[in-house]
Amino acid sequence: MHVRPRLLIASAVLAALPAVLTACSGHPDHPAAPTRSASPSPSGSESPAATAPATPASSAPAPTPSPTATSPAAPAKTPTAPPAPATRLSLTAAAPGGALHLVRGGPAQEFTVTVRNGNSQAYRHLLVAFQMEPLTGEPGDLPGPAAPFVLERRDPATGAWRAVDLRIATDAKPAHLYSGGTALAPDAVRTDRYRLRATATGPTGSSPLMVYAIDTDAAEGSSADFGHPGHVSLPLTTRRLV
Repeated sequence: MHVRPRLLIASAVLAALPAVLTACSGHPDHPAAPTRSASPSPSGSESPAATAPATPASSAPAPTPSPTATSPAAPAKTPTAPPAPATRLSLTAAAPGGALHLVRGGPAQEFTVTVRNGNSQAYRHLLVAFQMEPLTGEPGDLPGPAAPFVLERRDPATGAWRAVDLRIATDAKPAHLYSGGTALAPDAVRTDRYRLRATATGPTGSSPLMVYAIDTDAAEGSSADFGHPGHVSLPLTTRRLV
């Protein structure tokens, strides 16, 4: 029976087995090199392309909004006042007690006349004129040779009293027949002092003293509103001394 040759063969196989295992797995102190991929790189190069680490893109700081250019605020508009209503010339006459009480042959009595112009017109020649109707008289009155009344105006520059025409009539005298007068600006006011006395031989009775503001530049045929822009009257009574 041949047993020994089989033992020798088994011993040889066992002796050769570590060498085979070492060849397959590499030396324990030198690990096997990594196996290369057989597929080519996309760029055709045999060596794999080095991939740079992805660096996150740094976001730029948001731009600071520039201040909006603002135009200076427009000044608030002041409400426009409506135009002043048109006003006309006015005339007033004032006497102590509101009337003239004269005594024939007695002292004169003073009164004032105020002209207030409106805002509608300036006058170059504005005249203050006076008129009254004739007195009927009383029984025993006889007309005298002198004028029945004397009207005077006080000159503001000198203080002297100067005679002023007093028309005694029942009709109206047209404005274009008057002359004289002084300038009067819009909204101007003028006040003059007058005095009136009854002569010793004049009639007695009652009749209003009419005062007119007359535009002596008014053309012939102008309406009364243009020729006579203002008028007023004062009650007047004349009596005998006894």
